[in-house]
Amino acid sequence: MEVIINKTDNEVVARLVGRLDTPASLDIAPDVQALVEEAGKTIILDCEEMSYISSSGLRIFLTLRKAAAEKGGRIIVRSIRDEIRGVFMMTGFLNLFEIQ
Repeated sequence: MEVIINKTDNEVVARLVGRLDTPASLDIAPDVQALVEEAGKTIILDCEEMSYISSSGLRIFLTLRKAAAEKGGRIIVRSIRDEIRGVFMMTGFLNLFEIQ
């Protein structure tokens, strides 16, 4: 899993590339922490190149959502593939996030 982060004054875009499984969740912990620190802004999670998400990956999304709620920010999930959309639908995440 690779996380490519681009920041502007009001927005942070994080491109998620690869599989977001348990080992990857541990590997990207520093990137997640960097996003939590920016949670007062709009954070766009670009999932176009994310091929898989596990429960550990879903926890990362929830962590970011909670941080944004506490800091007055916003999380947008962009360009999810059909397989990921199915996981979001089954887990109720489609109702928790703004999906573009």
